Amino acid sequence: MTFWAKGLRVFNCLWEHGTQSVRRIAHTTGFSKSSVHRLQQAIARRDRYPESWLWETAEGRGWLIRLVVATLYTFGLKRGVGLETISEFFLRLRLTTQVGCSPSALRGVMQALATALLETAETWEQDGCADGDMREIIGAVDETFLERMILVLMALATGYLLLEEVADDRTYTTWKALVEERLKALGTGVLYVVSDRAKALIQLAEQGLACLSMPDLFHVVREIVKSYSLAMGQRRRHAQQELMKATEALARRQDLLQAAQATREARARVAAWQAEVTRWEEASRLYRGHLERLSLTLHPFHLSGSTPQTSAQVENQLMAAVEAIEAFARCYQLPARQDAMTKVRKHVPALAALVDFWWQGVHQDLEPFLLSPKWQQWVHECLLPMVYWAT
Repeated sequence: MTFWAKGLRVFNCLWEHGTQSVRRIAHTTGFSKSSVHRLQQAIARRDRYPESWLWETAEGRGWLIRLVVATLYTFGLKRGVGLETISEFFLRLRLTTQVGCSPSALRGVMQALATALLETAETWEQDGCADGDMREIIGAVDETFLERMILVLMALATGYLLLEEVADDRTYTTWKALVEERLKALGTGVLYVVSDRAKALIQLAEQGLACLSMPDLFHVVREIVKSYSLAMGQRRRHAQQELMKATEALARRQDLLQAAQATREARARVAAWQAEVTRWEEASRLYRGHLERLSLTLHPFHLSGSTPQTSAQVENQLMAAVEAIEAFARCYQLPARQDAMTKVRKHVPALAALVDFWWQGVHQDLEPFLLSPKWQQWVHECLLPMVYWAT
């Protein structure tokens, strides 16, 4: 029996029967008198704050363990928050008498947690492979740079990291060897690969895995945002700053009762800069609308009416959205970003190709059912849109 389990039995005895002699508690719990005495002293040392009694209960202890594990996992392992900061967090929660809160103690717990997570993931993988439940994945590949370069393969549908390997290079040969070995161990394949369209990653998809290579829509939108957002933000901030200066100048003139002509000029400057601020606020709203339209177009169904659409239709809409953004930039005299927008246009056909690929998968899944034309129409116009938008 663990030390805490013994302490819980003594605590429950005191909770249920009130203050008792050491002999009586020892008789009730089955522990020796010396053990009961030490456990009572430990409970008394931990009883420093009004909430301390809660941590002595089974429910409180369970919640406390959850708090420690959730904090170390969420902020330590996933976000990289330093253990000194996490230690301070537990200190401010007044948990030093209940939990080892020093950075070294927390480091040991986090290492054990990381090991347990890896072992759990390995067990789940083995169970999935044994059950034959490994489906083809939608993969995302990229490199991340910490102390060394790490090649990463993620299953997008679940967010599960299938591959996370340190490598000296990111050539096609390295990618192919690592990814094929991992997929072979899992007994699965890849439907399509999403990437930033580096040449090695396109080759990995089209040659190594013989699947569709799709650009990452996030990178495409980010390319546009990098081109225009900073310039728009600078002009909006400049207009706001000038409006503030003009407003303060007008207030000073009114306080000093200066000439009416000077006051009118100050008011005119305030009105002009107010109009400029309004103009750039409206520009920001329009710009976000263009980006939203771009990001919401890439679906097998129209947003309005949920009617099916093809890759060709989606490509036309995406190109129209890109042209609208360029026209917007010209209208507001933003700096030209020809190279960036050419790169965006280059990615549009590959983005749109996903729609026809999706429909091919649907038709392949429906083919064994031998549906009548009316049922096919119902599936395409009612069932599929409902399921798609729900997920």
